[in-house]
Amino acid sequence: MTTVKKVAVIPGDGIGREIIPVALGVLESLQLPIEFQVFPYGGEYYLKTGITLDEDALDTLSDFDAIFLGAVGDPRVKPGILERGILLRLRFHFDMYVNLRPAKLIDERFTPLKNRETGDINLVFIRENAEGLYCGSGGFLYKNTPREVAVQEMINTYRGVERIIRYAFEYARGHGRKSVTLCDKSNVLTYAHDLWQRVFKKMGERYPEIKKKHEYVDAVAMKLVRSPEKFDVIVTPNLFGDILTDLTAELVGGLGLAASGNINPDGLSMFEPVHGSAPDIAGKGIANPLATILAGSMLLDFLGFKKEAKEIEVAVESAVRGGHVTPDMGGRLSTQQVGQWLINFLGGDDVVWF
Repeated sequence: MTTVKKVAVIPGDGIGREIIPVALGVLESLQLPIEFQVFPYGGEYYLKTGITLDEDALDTLSDFDAIFLGAVGDPRVKPGILERGILLRLRFHFDMYVNLRPAKLIDERFTPLKNRETGDINLVFIRENAEGLYCGSGGFLYKNTPREVAVQEMINTYRGVERIIRYAFEYARGHGRKSVTLCDKSNVLTYAHDLWQRVFKKMGERYPEIKKKHEYVDAVAMKLVRSPEKFDVIVTPNLFGDILTDLTAELVGGLGLAASGNINPDGLSMFEPVHGSAPDIAGKGIANPLATILAGSMLLDFLGFKKEAKEIEVAVESAVRGGHVTPDMGGRLSTQQVGQWLINFLGGDDVVWF
């Protein structure tokens, strides 16, 4: 008997409400045993109810196999409320300690770097997603006075560091990657990143076939621009990963192609495009759905539908190389037309967009 997977869908805000239906159309065209259930959380729901997530939302979502998120952010809501109340709350509550961000150059036309060929850049960032400077540990003294002190603490635990580094090596081994680079700032952060150094060295001994490298974060930023082809898998703390993954996304075509997974290998995981809700173009039918569709491919891979995940990845690459894209990438198709092209490429039928 086929086990049906359950996926919670949160379209969110802005273009999220346009790109999620398109991505769902592509996923559903594959006719896999997956049930999608849409939840209303986002700016509109918050403005109506004053609630980011319902009281029982976390219990309800715990019964699902994965979450598919569109985008969070509404200009009518104070920055941070939706992001922390929905996105970060889900990440921390469900211990999605891995942020997985692949970056692959599909077509050399879309990189700002000179003399780069298609496929020349093909790396994966594995960012620690549950500790570091994003834990919210800290506070104020004498706030709003000339004596104000603001403290933001970086949290690094052995358990947290050990499990993300292990995941990086396991990912490299399982995906045929040749090297893992630790990106830190241990020459300055001599306590926190000394822990990363020691764990990386100890863990690396279990993977003799994988080359171990180390770079300081500033050197990585420089080398990503100069010679990104030298990187394979990069494992790094939360803040550094947040910054460097956006830099790397721009090297392969921008946020319109950037997908990510917030992963708990043993629990609920969430997949989303990296871009925001882009309220300035919402409702115009020009939002690029490819990052969301690639996030859907990652979702399928996580759920065990690896063949179908690869099929979607190939379809997106074909769309990009053939110019079947939205205006931001030089194409003439609408958001929905891109989705329909992909469905046709995958052998599906026309769909009615909701």
